[in-house]
Amino acid sequence: MLLLILGILIWSAAHFLKRLAPERRAALGDRGRGLIAAGIGLGLVLMIFGYRMSPEIGLYYPPAWTVHLNNLLMFFAVVLFGAGSSKGRARSLMRHPMLTGVMVWALAHLLVNGDLASLLLFGGMGIWAHAEMRLINRAEPEWTRPEPGPITGDIRLFVIALVLYAVITAIHTWLGYWPFPR
Repeated sequence: MLLLILGILIWSAAHFLKRLAPERRAALGDRGRGLIAAGIGLGLVLMIFGYRMSPEIGLYYPPAWTVHLNNLLMFFAVVLFGAGSSKGRARSLMRHPMLTGVMVWALAHLLVNGDLASLLLFGGMGIWAHAEMRLINRAEPEWTRPEPGPITGDIRLFVIALVLYAVITAIHTWLGYWPFPR
């Protein structure tokens, strides 16, 4: 579990650097972008391997019906991930759609996974996303709401989200995690 915790810490530190130490981040220049990307990548790899290698230590046992709620929330999380980059109306609905998507993703997974490694991974990522939102809001209190685009952008977002959702479920199945009720 040490790799998992280390991965979460490295991921968070790499993301927080811009908000907590902007002078230090700026001093790194263009080279800093590569270092931060490497830190984020390393954190991600450590989280994946750390999670996969962690022993199964049960903390709570979610009821079977939470699988349905998880799947619904996961679709919304995928939509939120893409909303900030969409060209439709959805991009103007909230300030932090991607970070909100991470929080929804984390909650959805905590609803169906009651083991310690899941609590560390999904809880840690949810806490990171919430902290990141607060840091961004503190650093940039004013938000200029983007102009809503045409509804066709939202339709495109919905279709892309459906395709990505199918890919994500296929990857989960390939990894041995059946994401649907049995």
